[in-house]
Amino acid sequence: MSTRDGATTLTPPVSESDHAQGPASAGVTLVEYGDYECPYCGIAYPIVKQLQSAIGSNMRFVFRNFPLKEAHPHALHAAIAAEAVGLHGEPAFWKMHDALYEHQRALDDPHLFQYAKKLGATSEEIAAAFEGGPAMDRVRTDFRGGIKSGVNGTPTFYVNGVRYDEDWTKIAAFLSVLRAAAGVAV
Repeated sequence: MSTRDGATTLTPPVSESDHAQGPASAGVTLVEYGDYECPYCGIAYPIVKQLQSAIGSNMRFVFRNFPLKEAHPHALHAAIAAEAVGLHGEPAFWKMHDALYEHQRALDDPHLFQYAKKLGATSEEIAAAFEGGPAMDRVRTDFRGGIKSGVNGTPTFYVNGVRYDEDWTKIAAFLSVLRAAAGVAV
């Protein structure tokens, strides 16, 4: 965990391998370390959508997996399923990401197989991913990066690489910080 002027910073920095919505040239990058079964991440999901809508192409949103499997028994499989579907392309990952948050109370394996099937992945692919391979590796890499970045709960947000320690449910204040970081008029 590194700090910049006393603030915790993102390690590793955002790269082309991250799942991202919005242009790499955006003035602000918002990174979320999230857990698909975490109720607070469920609350954050529509807030992030609202922030994206408000800032538009001036913001890039990056999602990294941080499944807290001790507290959320379906979180790890949900993250692996999202990554396995993501192997079919970035749009498929984001559709699975949305489906998981929109059906957060139904994340057992049969439901994960159902969501994945609608997005072109087979139950066999998802079941194999639970045993190992690139999807599981991606979740582990994200999780390790979260630990290095000082993540100790979900959701944890970073604005241009610096952890956002303010109350993310105060949307107006969060939006103000993001707009300022993006260089957009508040």
